Amino acid sequence: MNSNLDLLKSMGAQHDHPRFVLGIDGLSRSGKTTLVQQLSFALEKEDRPYQIFHLDDFIVERERRYHTGSEEWQEYFHLQWDVEWLSNHFFQKLKGVEQIILPFYDGSTDTHENRTISLPKEGLIVIEGVFLQREEWKHFFDKIIYLDCQRETRFNRESNETKKNITKFKERYWKAEDYYINRYHPAEMADIVITS
Repeated sequence: MNSNLDLLKSMGAQHDHPRFVLGIDGLSRSGKTTLVQQLSFALEKEDRPYQIFHLDDFIVERERRYHTGSEEWQEYFHLQWDVEWLSNHFFQKLKGVEQIILPFYDGSTDTHENRTISLPKEGLIVIEGVFLQREEWKHFFDKIIYLDCQRETRFNRESNETKKNITKFKERYWKAEDYYINRYHPAEMADIVITS
């Protein structure tokens, strides 16, 4: 893991823009959040400027992603986030603004709260989430790392309670993951692949 952290910390060291946008892509429970936490700790220790975003902080309200009439996997892939809004109001602004206003989702109330995030003048901008290499977003990244992890391993990382709803995995999550893998080939297209 240390070699992976050294690799991540070196990102953007010799780049022509003061901000380097790094994507940490990977399917659910592949280890993205853990890796980003370790990276955050390492950057703090070295006093290096950075900002981390978790894509799941920006999902839409339940009524926009459940019981819409579309198949469940389509709801997850296409409707979980407002892809166009994030393209125009988030990704597109990452290198050109000092502050960015984003709607953070609260799952307990199914509402959003706008927060103003200050971006470092120079440094590492890290975005972790699923499906980052979709066509609408991939070109906003300077580099993308993909965490490659077998489905069985990822499923075993779920809580016992969550595992009970196997139908939801089969109809919603796994079909969307298969679509993403078959259409976008994330392991092949990423700049770096880490087996997790």
